[in-house]
Amino acid sequence: MTDLADLHDDLRAVARDLLAPTSPLRTGGEAVAAAWATLAQAGWPGLEVPEDLGGAGATFAETAVVVEELGRAATTSPYLGTAVLGVGALRLVAPAPERDRLLAAIAAGDTTAAVVLPDGSDDGVVRPRFRIEGGRLDGRATFVPDTDADRILVVATDPTLGTVLVDAPVTVTPTPVVDATRSFSEVRADGAAVDPERCWPLAGDAHELLARGSLAVALDSLGLAEAALAATVAYASVRQQFGRPIGSFQAVKHACADMFVTIAVSRQLVGAAVDAIAAARPDAGVAAAMAKSYTCAAAVDIAGKAMQLHGGIGYTWESGIHVYLKRAALNRSLFGSPAAHRRELAKRYR
Repeated sequence: MTDLADLHDDLRAVARDLLAPTSPLRTGGEAVAAAWATLAQAGWPGLEVPEDLGGAGATFAETAVVVEELGRAATTSPYLGTAVLGVGALRLVAPAPERDRLLAAIAAGDTTAAVVLPDGSDDGVVRPRFRIEGGRLDGRATFVPDTDADRILVVATDPTLGTVLVDAPVTVTPTPVVDATRSFSEVRADGAAVDPERCWPLAGDAHELLARGSLAVALDSLGLAEAALAATVAYASVRQQFGRPIGSFQAVKHACADMFVTIAVSRQLVGAAVDAIAAARPDAGVAAAMAKSYTCAAAVDIAGKAMQLHGGIGYTWESGIHVYLKRAALNRSLFGSPAAHRRELAKRYR
């Protein structure tokens, strides 16, 4: 455990230094994309790719460190679609030549990917939004992240194979969102031909992908919440009012303390969920739902308080705080709202 903690600390330090120049807090409020080649050179896309395919053979625990730092810097990157969802989906597929080539290309940084996830329903059943009939793919999905990728993978139902992951031509229509650091699109397939070599039955449960997506967004929100608090504390230490720093005022102290406590609770929930997913425990979905529902709601409140505590400058474009608030607001609705996750969690007590 100590060795892993040291490894995570080193990975976190490298990621923080590498991504810091992309932070809106340093760029005057602009969303800056991290060069994919730079992330690939650091080995991050291939963290969970098997070693024999050019990856690091690590677990979600290591991927989680990078995702949190991407949120801390509010970095524009296809990492969610490619490394979190793309690699996660391909790892649920049995080894196959085309699948292995795609994983190797992702690990090398030569290819990016996006995944169209299924819908989670109120009865706990995962239902893909695409279907295959007669070798043709049909379906429609909205708000799919990172669809400017090289490859778009779709979770679909097949009458003979069951739930599959298919790489087939689809139509992508960009969807404008308030968060300038992310890209989303509507994905549609109207009878697209399916190549049998690029249609792989899922050997695992599609619930795992939804849990990964939910937890990745919670990690992102945790990182951005910590960045918002750090920026607020730094500002309150130097901003003078009535001849002293505003950070010395009791109201400001209490607000920052409340933000700190909320982040501490979020970190406990997120940490437990990361451990559960990395160990593939049966309760991973529950842990991810708890982390997602609490952390993503808390991040919106923290980013909003950070903007208020910055005073008038917090509402300017140049402060960069607005980027964190917009990203937190979008995270709250991605992969299920806090209310939706709490409804699912409440079913355990009926």
